[in-house]
Amino acid sequence: KAVDAFAALSQETRLSALRVLVEHGRTGLPAGDLADRLSVRHNTLSFHLSQLERAGLVVSRRSGRQVIYLANIDALQSLAQFLLANCCIRESAESPRCSSTSEGACP
Repeated sequence: KAVDAFAALSQETRLSALRVLVEHGRTGLPAGDLADRLSVRHNTLSFHLSQLERAGLVVSRRSGRQVIYLANIDALQSLAQFLLANCCIRESAESPRCSSTSEGACP
């Protein structure tokens, strides 16, 4: 599942679309508005959104004639947890510990 998610995010338009959808949270954004915001043709964006949806990172719902796309926040949180599951487990006692003051990165 993580491999599918990272493959979907490896394309700039898809990554940009997901970032915009994350900004809109659980309310989402109509596909046309998202295409306009990204300056991408509607049919091109439709292809990219289907890739994100197939990877489980985006969900869609109909609202009248519009399709509203939403970031799958739960899936994104799971992906982040997957990445950080083993953070710093091999770090020695002498090494400085990861902390929020290190800007979220281990030295």
